[in-house]
Amino acid sequence: MGRNRRTALLLSTIILAMVGLTAASVPLYRLFCQVTGYGGTTRAASAPPERVGGAPITVAFNADVAPDLPWAFQPLQRSVSVRPGEDRLVFYEAVNRGSEPVVGTAVFNVTPHKVGAYFNKLQCFCFEQQTLEPGERIEMGVSFFVDPAILDDPDARDVKQMVLSYTFFVDREATAELRRRRAEPMS
Repeated sequence: MGRNRRTALLLSTIILAMVGLTAASVPLYRLFCQVTGYGGTTRAASAPPERVGGAPITVAFNADVAPDLPWAFQPLQRSVSVRPGEDRLVFYEAVNRGSEPVVGTAVFNVTPHKVGAYFNKLQCFCFEQQTLEPGERIEMGVSFFVDPAILDDPDARDVKQMVLSYTFFVDREATAELRRRRAEPMS
């Protein structure tokens, strides 16, 4: 093989590898954030801790929707006060104000970012797609606790307030599939 061919093959391989890494970067970054709590990403937990203590922390709730999603979305409580380790259940409400069914997916974060790793969800609507029919209203729960380890972190133990923020987006692929299935004639 000639030198020019080898160089072209090597450059083509590098370009393909870079394209592959670019495609994988979003899921890999999301996984990294979920594991480390980086960027205010919360963690999923299977059970609350046995240790409860420390001063209460106020957890405020925020709700947003992408401009192309015809939903109204809001927390049913603006904030709650919890002690680290205490399990709490709060609810959000969503209403489809559009004329067609829509599948939505929520993304979330916690601010300040330095405490995202200490915010643990036991159950959350953000773990699943949500389908709302036209005019349908649902309440969606979030069960969470603040990890008592926050009390041992010198950089985080001064935090007295956190904000749990959700943004709902249209899941275009799932919405198109739902509408396609409904448009098919019944056999």
